[in-house]
Amino acid sequence: MTRQDARKLDHATLEAIRIRAVQQVQAGESPEAVISALGFSSRCIYSWLAMYRAGGWDALKAKRIPGRPKKLKAQDIRWVYRTVTGRNPLQLGFPFALWTRAMIARLIVKRTGVRLSLVSVGRLLAQLGLTSQKPLWRAYQQDGSRVQHWLKHEYPRIQSAAKREKAEIYYEDESGVRSDLHSGKTWAPKGETPIVRVTGQRFSLNMIAAISPRGALRFMVVKGGVGAKVFIGFLKRLMHGQRRPVYLIVDGHPSHRAKAVKEYVDSLEGRLKLFFLPPYSPELNPDELVWNDVKNNAVGRAKFEGPKDLHRGVVSRLRFLQKRPDRVLSFFRAPETCYAAA
Repeated sequence: MTRQDARKLDHATLEAIRIRAVQQVQAGESPEAVISALGFSSRCIYSWLAMYRAGGWDALKAKRIPGRPKKLKAQDIRWVYRTVTGRNPLQLGFPFALWTRAMIARLIVKRTGVRLSLVSVGRLLAQLGLTSQKPLWRAYQQDGSRVQHWLKHEYPRIQSAAKREKAEIYYEDESGVRSDLHSGKTWAPKGETPIVRVTGQRFSLNMIAAISPRGALRFMVVKGGVGAKVFIGFLKRLMHGQRRPVYLIVDGHPSHRAKAVKEYVDSLEGRLKLFFLPPYSPELNPDELVWNDVKNNAVGRAKFEGPKDLHRGVVSRLRFLQKRPDRVLSFFRAPETCYAAA
């Protein structure tokens, strides 16, 4: 792309371009993408951001109204943006993997000698279109190419085969829950942390569930571990009353690949087929969101007196979800699971 020369533009046009560019960055677009689309060199966008930071919108006018002196230069602001978006704090010697304003302030002092307050750092990040967000954690063992292959090739083939055979697709997963799981907040006087009295005993149980993109949910709650025998028991429940073949998508847990499981699946002569998600990719499984719902909306907010009480609470929430196919369908609308929607 041919680069534009700002010196050849009239004042009104240049002013409009500057303001529009800064607005786009603050709306969340990448500074590099914004300036590339406009056809200017990358130095321009960071100069404009520095101008805005020093004097507000008036500073972007072609005839600049003086503002307070700039503390950070354009190249410094560009460096901050590229560092926060392109590097991990661990790479720069910090003990944590998540960026904080204090970390960024320390880096700015080290690089430029300019000391900014935390409020000022936060304002700078906002001006760069960066927001504080809860990150998505990924196993470093995850193979991105296998994930992409699943999304672009494997799953579409499974969908096509299921359509030909008029099979029902289900996603299966297991999870455990403990009585000392707590989530949510409550109200209390300022400075007085509320206390909920619960039993000091700890008890737990395990859950197995399978959901379909049509809103169906099947589940089983068990005590003890979930091995091949328990998994086969769940498969028998899943297949009970099924008039159509079932394509069941699972993770690579050893119990799913056990010889006994394979023998049981083979005994059904094609009525049940297992397919395996890429390793270390739980975010691709919509069934994970069932556990999120159970733990955050039921177990984490309740008070349980014993194992029977916990069992009753978990089963009650799972039955509630069974009766709400619309809620089950919502688990297939998350950004990383929408690929599996019917």
